[in-house]
Amino acid sequence: MASSWIPLCAEIRASASAVGKKEMEGPLGDRFDLCDPDGRFGAATWEQAESEMQRMVFQTALAKGEIKEEDVGALFAGDLLNQCVGSAYGLLDFDIPYFGLYGACSTCAEGLLLASCMVSYGVFDLCGAVTSSHYCSAERQYRTPLEYGSQRPPTAQWTVTGAGAFLVGRATEGAKRPAAVIRRGMPGRVIEKGISDVGNMGAAMAPAAADTLLRFFKATGERPENYDRIVTGDLGYEGGTLLCDLMRAQGYPMGDRYADCGGMIYHRKKQDVHGGGSGCGCSAVVLSAYLLPALLSGELSRILFLSTGAMMSPDSIKQGESIPAVAHLLQIEHAPAQQNGEGARV
Repeated sequence: MASSWIPLCAEIRASASAVGKKEMEGPLGDRFDLCDPDGRFGAATWEQAESEMQRMVFQTALAKGEIKEEDVGALFAGDLLNQCVGSAYGLLDFDIPYFGLYGACSTCAEGLLLASCMVSYGVFDLCGAVTSSHYCSAERQYRTPLEYGSQRPPTAQWTVTGAGAFLVGRATEGAKRPAAVIRRGMPGRVIEKGISDVGNMGAAMAPAAADTLLRFFKATGERPENYDRIVTGDLGYEGGTLLCDLMRAQGYPMGDRYADCGGMIYHRKKQDVHGGGSGCGCSAVVLSAYLLPALLSGELSRILFLSTGAMMSPDSIKQGESIPAVAHLLQIEHAPAQQNGEGARV
């Protein structure tokens, strides 16, 4: 049924993040694994730089998790570029079955949800989820090349130059190390509310986030106060405010529990990003660099994580179409280490 949630038993074994200069100068700057101040990552073009980010973060995640490439059963990956070429070229060197995804900025949660399903139900022992975005490649594809110097409205968001990679396996019993375990998933529905302003994608995506959250709360009987944090992917300041208003109107006020990755990655006053951050890499790098370490340490014990995506294309924008959006949800929990193998985390 459309309102059902998926029971999951998957843990994130390792993750890695890579960002550009602007992200490194933000409040989470010292937490990322990799950074290139000029955003090129040794490549000749912005698109090639995005591919190189994906290659580097996936290789780094393998190394951090002490995992061999041949042990990964499948890769779920996507980006903002046409035909997801950032992922296809970036992961070309890895001899792993590949599933290309296009969920726009929801791709991080989409990939993790699919990977978690695969390992929870025994299709694969281990899966990877990788995604990226790049400010310069996104501007060239969706708006105008940087050289044009076009003006941005106050509600416009800044596409994050960043990539995140995650390795997901079935949650184990009696583990000696704490883990971040994905317990539930809620796939998003495509929602469209007549917003056609590409300079205000937060407003286009907020109804999709509200739809997924409301369906999840009604299906599970949970409420916002049952979670330490409810984190959306990249609604930015405008969309995040709208989401809180929508949820409050339905009887689910989120208050201080709510945060948005697009609002967390940049300094609102110090950095000129207008409406906050966006892009596939936005939620991916914040999850890897900040939220997962907080879950592993026990600083956070239970969160809802939603990546939100605006599903338009350059052609649909030119034709005046309104912007459909989607939001996929994951419930992620801190699983403490078990002493002497006692107890289970599954």
